Amino acid sequence: MPKAIITGAAGFAGYSTTRELLNRGYEVYAILRPGSAHNRRLNALSGNLHRIELDCSDFDKISDFVYDTPDLFFHLAWFGDRNDKKVQDENIDYCMKALESSSRLKCRRFIGIGSQAEYGICSGEITEETTPEPFSAYGAAKLAAMNLSHKRADELGIEWVWGRIFSLYGDREPHGRMLPDLIRSLRMNADIYLSSCEQYWDYLHVTDGAKAIVSIGESGHAGEVYNIASGDYKPLKEFTEEAKELFGYRGKIRYGDKADPFVSLKPDISKIKEHTGWTPVISFNEGVLRFADEEDQYNDSLL
Repeated sequence: MPKAIITGAAGFAGYSTTRELLNRGYEVYAILRPGSAHNRRLNALSGNLHRIELDCSDFDKISDFVYDTPDLFFHLAWFGDRNDKKVQDENIDYCMKALESSSRLKCRRFIGIGSQAEYGICSGEITEETTPEPFSAYGAAKLAAMNLSHKRADELGIEWVWGRIFSLYGDREPHGRMLPDLIRSLRMNADIYLSSCEQYWDYLHVTDGAKAIVSIGESGHAGEVYNIASGDYKPLKEFTEEAKELFGYRGKIRYGDKADPFVSLKPDISKIKEHTGWTPVISFNEGVLRFADEEDQYNDSLL
């Protein structure tokens, strides 16, 4: 049975990735934030799952709690305010501590998960060769963690792969993000105020995203960076209008000023498809309806 470790296992992307690993027959060591209410999400999963509650500052001690040699180590944990430089600096340290633990465990491969925020503001299509120019502390920290972990992995003799997530949506997505909040407002026929939504955007259902993350872990090429997106980008307003029609919204979406900063995403995903065979299968409309249904079921389970 293959074995994998995953930090941030109860987070938004982490939960679905943990589920995907279990579905593929992995024995999974899930690293969880002590006392987090999100940890109970894993109660819905079945398979060979080991839960390890460990503070992020102790990620260098992960090896003290795992007694097997894992094949893959997925580092998804990332914490704090996106604009807090001190917190983002600490996240870089947590990433490096996780890498050191993976080496001590003689893990074959370390998979770090970054973000489209590493690229910054781009005018054209974004490939993995696009020069990163992050403008936020979050994006800069992700880029720094990528560069430092790559160099250190080479020194340690461990295979290294990096995935850059664009815009995931779907089950267990937290409040405060544009799409889930839009869906909730549409379903309540509440007033909706948005930016002009002129920018191009790319939405990938988190289930497809999890499959992509596991796929780069299993068959991505060592030393490579991969965009994780749907590749079906279009103006954001087209997505909001599609969602409006899906839920029979009787109100009016009021579009305002152009977003500032104006981040427009046109990701190319040919590399991940070529190297791993992965391709997204859940359409935006299907994913939005699935999100609404899964949220209802999850909320009912909490009653």
